Amino acid sequence: MLTLNHVTKYYGKNLANDDISFQVDSGQIAILLGPNGAGKSTIIKCIAGLLRFQGDITIGGHGNKTTEAKRLLAYIPETPAVYDMLTVSEHLEFIRRAYRIEDDGYGERLLERFELADKRDKLGRDLSKGMQQKLSICCGLVHRPKLIIFDEPMVGLDPHAIKELKLLFREQKAQGAALLISTHMIDSVEDYWDVTHIMVNGRFAATQYNRPEELKARSLEDLFFAITEGGKPS
Repeated sequence: MLTLNHVTKYYGKNLANDDISFQVDSGQIAILLGPNGAGKSTIIKCIAGLLRFQGDITIGGHGNKTTEAKRLLAYIPETPAVYDMLTVSEHLEFIRRAYRIEDDGYGERLLERFELADKRDKLGRDLSKGMQQKLSICCGLVHRPKLIIFDEPMVGLDPHAIKELKLLFREQKAQGAALLISTHMIDSVEDYWDVTHIMVNGRFAATQYNRPEELKARSLEDLFFAITEGGKPS
């Protein structure tokens, strides 16, 4: 569903992403782990079409900046960007109209699931940071994307929303969606990942697959700290 080939990104003379290649298949959950400044958010913004880059990115076989690719994609950023003067319900209506889809009740079910149904008439500017994040998740999912990208999705969420989001990860995987989740919170993803890429200084320092025979000798947490704190994986 998502394929990156030799993606490199500079900010001026500063190298943010260095020749990154990987893919995320349908029905797979891929994790980007790394310390702050490792380049996780930059590569995600490249995938979402928000930054120029060298290399090639395709979504469902389409160039990532094409209309066809954007119809398949949901991007939920770390910092929610809601419209101050739209209500919660109007946010979902705006997204539905942008994607030209009918209201089949899915958006309302998402609001209920993330405890926003009673906030449907509230303006975006009147929502707390946590409620804005939950609204951002609902807006990202309402058009039923095939590739869902989360950048630090747990930040600012209450325990109920975190529980629902983790359930949603598994449900989307079971329905055949591809998920890419960027985080530095290892414990938040330890139960449901398929492949994890550990980023250091703009590059993949290691890739770990969730295979029992490979995880017996070393946990994902051990591998992460061995790499990011200067050691070498064994």
